[in-house]
Amino acid sequence: MLHSILKLVDSVASIPAASAHCDIPCKIYDPGTAQIAALTVIRMVDLIEELGAQDSLSIQDQAQLVRLVNVKEEHGLIVKEEVRVIWGDYFKQPQFDKVPGVHDLVHKIMLQASKAKQGVNRADAVTLLELVNQFAEAFWLTKDVPTFKAVCPYPPAEVVVYPKLDPA
Repeated sequence: MLHSILKLVDSVASIPAASAHCDIPCKIYDPGTAQIAALTVIRMVDLIEELGAQDSLSIQDQAQLVRLVNVKEEHGLIVKEEVRVIWGDYFKQPQFDKVPGVHDLVHKIMLQASKAKQGVNRADAVTLLELVNQFAEAFWLTKDVPTFKAVCPYPPAEVVVYPKLDPA
């Protein structure tokens, strides 16, 4: 009943929908989500290429292909959203001064995420991860947190930038 009343009020008052990441701001930012999303894009490309190597696809395989493409697309968008939020909400003049090329880097990430979404090319997906790793290094630099690179312990087993955090 409450839902019906609110729906009626909305239809009369035409209340605009609100959408936000963290306009409080919460000050919780971490490029790790963008890195995981970029790794997922690579992994989906690998799985799509495995299906493509088959002589023919069953209906099950075709359904799997659709799911893989959808996940690749979604995670390409996640990369863009996560990087955009950190760039737009966290980066201010002190961070821009510390990492002067971040605007260009973010633009490259946006373009590369689109390119990785548009095709099924592993090299495009790996380049996306490399750019997101550069962004992660820049982000942690602004917080004076050292980083290190390591191969992630799961497929697609690519190099990822991690913060070197002191144990508490």
